[in-house]
Amino acid sequence: MFGRVYSSTLVQEAPEGFVGQAPYRLALIRLEDGSLITAQLTDVDADIEIGDKVEMVTRKLTTDGERGMIVYGYKFRPLIK
Repeated sequence: MFGRVYSSTLVQEAPEGFVGQAPYRLALIRLEDGSLITAQLTDVDADIEIGDKVEMVTRKLTTDGERGMIVYGYKFRPLIK
């Protein structure tokens, strides 16, 4: 799934459950069908620009519970050229 960055920010003060990941980039992504979703950005080496093309990837979101169950979900990264 592909989209373009509609808006982004650097999260410095993360909510509970994401404190260990701060700082991280969060973005509004306009998907190809026109819908907007909020997603964390990953694999960002340089500043991300509005309009940059991104692709959805599966990444670890968090570790949950005593057994350390890993929870996976989607994030977006800059499109690899």
